[in-house]
Amino acid sequence: MTDFLLELRCEEIPARMQLKASDDLARLFTEELAKAGLKPASIDSFVTPRRLALIARDLPLETAAVSEEFKGPRTSAPAQALEGFLRKTGLTQDQLEDRDGVWFAVVNKPGRATTDVLAEAVPAVIRAFPWPKSMRWGVASATTESLRWVRPLQGIIALLGGEIVPLSIEGIEAGRETVGHRFHSTGTISIDGADDYADKLRAAYVIVSHQERQAIIEAKAGEAAAAKGYSVIEDKGLVAENAGLTEWPVPLLGDFDPEFLEVPPEVIQLTLRINQKYFVLRDATGKLAPAFICTANIEAKDGGVAIVAGNRKVLAARLSDARFFWQQDRKTPLAEQAKKLGRITFHEKLGTVADKVERVAKLAEWLASEGIVPNCDPALARQAAELCKADLVTEMVGEFPELQGVMGGYYARAEGLPNAVADAIRDHYKPVGQGDDVPTAPVTVAVSLADKLDTLGGFFAINEPPTGSKDPFALRRSALAVLRLLEVNGLRAPLSAILCQGHEYGWVMSSLFDFARNNRGMGLQAEDRNFREEFEHGKRILYYADTVIDVSDWIRKSSYDDAINFEDDPVPALLDFFADRLKVQQKEAGVRHDLIDAVFALGGEDDLVRLLARVKALQSFVATDDGANLLAGYKRAANILKKEGVEQAEAISLSYEPEKAEADLIAALDAAEPQAAQAVAAEEFEGAMAALATLRAPIDAFFETVTVNDADPAKRTTRLALLARVRDAVHNVADFSKITG
Repeated sequence: MTDFLLELRCEEIPARMQLKASDDLARLFTEELAKAGLKPASIDSFVTPRRLALIARDLPLETAAVSEEFKGPRTSAPAQALEGFLRKTGLTQDQLEDRDGVWFAVVNKPGRATTDVLAEAVPAVIRAFPWPKSMRWGVASATTESLRWVRPLQGIIALLGGEIVPLSIEGIEAGRETVGHRFHSTGTISIDGADDYADKLRAAYVIVSHQERQAIIEAKAGEAAAAKGYSVIEDKGLVAENAGLTEWPVPLLGDFDPEFLEVPPEVIQLTLRINQKYFVLRDATGKLAPAFICTANIEAKDGGVAIVAGNRKVLAARLSDARFFWQQDRKTPLAEQAKKLGRITFHEKLGTVADKVERVAKLAEWLASEGIVPNCDPALARQAAELCKADLVTEMVGEFPELQGVMGGYYARAEGLPNAVADAIRDHYKPVGQGDDVPTAPVTVAVSLADKLDTLGGFFAINEPPTGSKDPFALRRSALAVLRLLEVNGLRAPLSAILCQGHEYGWVMSSLFDFARNNRGMGLQAEDRNFREEFEHGKRILYYADTVIDVSDWIRKSSYDDAINFEDDPVPALLDFFADRLKVQQKEAGVRHDLIDAVFALGGEDDLVRLLARVKALQSFVATDDGANLLAGYKRAANILKKEGVEQAEAISLSYEPEKAEADLIAALDAAEPQAAQAVAAEEFEGAMAALATLRAPIDAFFETVTVNDADPAKRTTRLALLARVRDAVHNVADFSKITG
């Protein structure tokens, strides 16, 4: 057994690609060896800005002989099929085996020298490498058949034990020589084998382990900050990025003018992190410190003084720009900035950002006025919604798009707007991801909900839902955010009602309402409840009191043409979409998706708080013996009813003396049905389950002693009706047919 060392050296690999490239190299190499029956004991992989490398441990010097069996065509198949099979296997017909009328080929492959396997595997890995972006170079790049690599490939080390594996690609011959640090090392370094690779490069100021470089950066950055009484704001991504930019990392502490701290801290953090790749520091009080840590790639003779000075100068220019944006933006009130949103297209079929803002403002105000978001001032909700996108046209957000919302909150506070409005502008994009904070302030909740519901409703209305893995408008994330907002805040309103918003405020209806009001001169008011719409002969018709408004011509001619599919109602599809997202969300909480289906299947249940309470009670119930046995009894009853074609329960009229089990079940149903219905109405779902549990024993006894399909038609009809009552009683709580198991 011996070790194999492979190094692929090139010009600088982008930091963001390095770790995946290291994993890809190990994966592709393992797959190529496996084709020849080779499996290393382990693989150690390394990556620096200028090299990808791996060490495959404990490879044999030869592969074992292997025997592979291939199934071919039937012996009666046409001659062409047999000829193709023979070409594939490289055998002749007399070498095949006839097994029950089917040709089989047994191909024996003798063992091979591992060196030969590696000489084929390494070029195959290099040519198949999945770089996100790659290039061709030199004279060979004139043809598309030439090698592609992330940056020009400059050298290859391929050593099995201490011997060079003879291979080449695009004129680059494998050898044992590499280079060290670009500035701290000169000339080539000769590698004897896998065991001295890392040590020889370390001596040449190259740390080949990405993980070790990360550890050095974290430790030395922390030490440098602590020496000045500061602490580093944790940023694992930035640590990894700095490790990908250096082969010999040297963290250095610098500072900047404290006057720049007048700029919001988020701006300073982004300037340091995104533009300069610097670590951000806090002082002893937890506030942003006027200092930074940059990571050099050399051991400077002056201890890094010149490096820090150069970085300080560049940072000062960046922060000066940020301060200028901050000062200039505050000269224009958000209300004036918002007027510019009409210049920005939200979506060609959904109008401008200004159009979206108006829809969101209507919905946010409605959510507050209807009490769906409790304790929310409708006027503040509208004001916050009208200004929530205004910062999109500011200089600061133009420079730092990541700060949309955040900067709007700062500008709102700076011009003296109510704190509730400023907070809502700042946080209305939340929650963005699964781990993000969920807003609980009423005005923020109203605006956040309105914004996301408008986006979801709009894109479903123009038939742009997510498909497969594609979700260009992040609608899945928006739906999960809506569900979390409803659940965390305990908001009690059916989703369908919110989506339709009393009609006159709806994302579908708002444009129609405005049309009727502005173009028909009817003077409709926002509070009117006589405004409605219906379908007639495939057309959408508006009604106001007794007046009929046919908007078909307007629909065809308007700027919303094709934007809203008036022939189909998108709300049901959107509710199904929410149901799917709810399953994803609740699966992580340990809730079974089939139980969610069982509750949704009843229809009319889209109050999230009530739905989840019902689902959780159902999950607890079906985990008990009573629940499991009742489910079995229900399914047996449902199967009989389905087979007999009984869809609705008929009134039970006993024209005969019922058997004891039959009478007991009738009595149990008489007691359980109203109890379960009352408990569901009172949202006491555990009580509803307890009422259903009383049916378990009577149902079991019924099936044990009573013949449902009795020869007497009267008995058969009555007993089927009794089973239909059982089914309907259970459906008071959930559709048990959707429950698996």
